[in-house]
Amino acid sequence: MESRTAILLLEDGTLFKGISQGSAKTSTGEICFNTGMTGYQEIFTDPSYFGQIMVTSTAHIGNYGTQADEVESGSVKIAGLVCKNFSKIHSRVRNSQTLESYFEEQQIPTISNVDTRKLVRHIRDNGAMNAILSTDGKSVEELKELLAKVPSMKGRELASSVSTKEKYEVGSKSSPRRVAIIDLGLKTNSLRNLLNRDTFVAVFPYNVTFEELTAWQPDGILVSNGPGDPEPLTGVTEVVKSIIDADIPVMGICLGHQIISLSQGLKTYKMHNGHRGINHPVLNTISRKAEITSQNHGFAVSAESCMANPDITISHVHLNDNTVAGIRIKNKPVVSVQYHPEAGPGPEDANYLFDEFFTHIEEYKKKMTIG
Repeated sequence: MESRTAILLLEDGTLFKGISQGSAKTSTGEICFNTGMTGYQEIFTDPSYFGQIMVTSTAHIGNYGTQADEVESGSVKIAGLVCKNFSKIHSRVRNSQTLESYFEEQQIPTISNVDTRKLVRHIRDNGAMNAILSTDGKSVEELKELLAKVPSMKGRELASSVSTKEKYEVGSKSSPRRVAIIDLGLKTNSLRNLLNRDTFVAVFPYNVTFEELTAWQPDGILVSNGPGDPEPLTGVTEVVKSIIDADIPVMGICLGHQIISLSQGLKTYKMHNGHRGINHPVLNTISRKAEITSQNHGFAVSAESCMANPDITISHVHLNDNTVAGIRIKNKPVVSVQYHPEAGPGPEDANYLFDEFFTHIEEYKKKMTIG
């Protein structure tokens, strides 16, 4: 089959041409890059990447195919893929599907044969920005007109696009613990970490009320990861504030961490190019131990606002740029981190944070029994 030309146009006018793979389509989103060398299927299906065009910095994509059980949600969430070498063949012990056919089924446009080293350096130096990816023959002038209409990620609420529409339950009702999840873009591996600890889980939509959550009588609440700017999620922020005020154990991951921070009067901001990869070094300032972590975020919590609040402790710091990677709230059963302790893909150094959350849950249950 004859190769089709694909075009990637950035907001600042930078243009890349390459080869179209998979679906013939035009797609827009914020351009970003991930430095992970493996786990591409988990990355592509992570709801936190909704609304983003992904650049993979590793040279080969698709070489080990895809598996039905290696997903973090029910569908591919990236708006498009930019890569150097797109492998049409794959090798694996287990039966697997090619990435090309997987993307064709999911209608995901892909541009390959791009100098991704140059592109990643451009994003690193000039920041994450909107982009348009076309594999269906549109002209550069047409693409410029379409790109000009794309809203900025700053101020953009996306959690409602990936959250569950209806509450659902997972696990056994006879389990000793009950955890409610506020779904802002939940990853499957967060569920696995709870279920592996013998927990009955209820997943609620992003716009759940405090009354609906507490009526289910959870022993703890997880505020999940997700895409977009946290600031527009004022309803979720108020609900989380009520949860914390009620001394119910809370764990926040990524966007969930930002929502917890906003609920305490802290500030968030859009980063220059974000943190996306599976080898980010973090220091636990309490234990003084270092962790290698999986990260995916374009917004962060202001360190200045944390230090100005006497009730906030910065519990984790990103060692590459000293940004806030986690907080604790004095005298509150809260575990809140900017990165992904559930990994998938990535290292498991931070998995202990689920154990901390469950310690808070056991203490809460004892208090409620005594009360």
